[in-house]
Amino acid sequence: MRVRVLYFAGLRERAGTEGDEFDLPEGSRLRDAVAEVGRRRPNLAHLDASIRTALNLELAKDESPLSDGDEVALLPPVSGG
Repeated sequence: MRVRVLYFAGLRERAGTEGDEFDLPEGSRLRDAVAEVGRRRPNLAHLDASIRTALNLELAKDESPLSDGDEVALLPPVSGG
């Protein structure tokens, strides 16, 4: 299955691109997409627990199943005052 991964804010800067597309095996989960990002983009390999993930515009958990054509977004922590 093919998925698209989007990087936001500082993650986009570190990745040097706004996103990637790649194939994952059927039955893959959101955590598998994040792991693949780490393999393809070593400077993002150590994403910490503060990174949020969204699947098709909704916040999602690591064990969320993926389908062909899904869009995964990696969101850095947000701070404000």
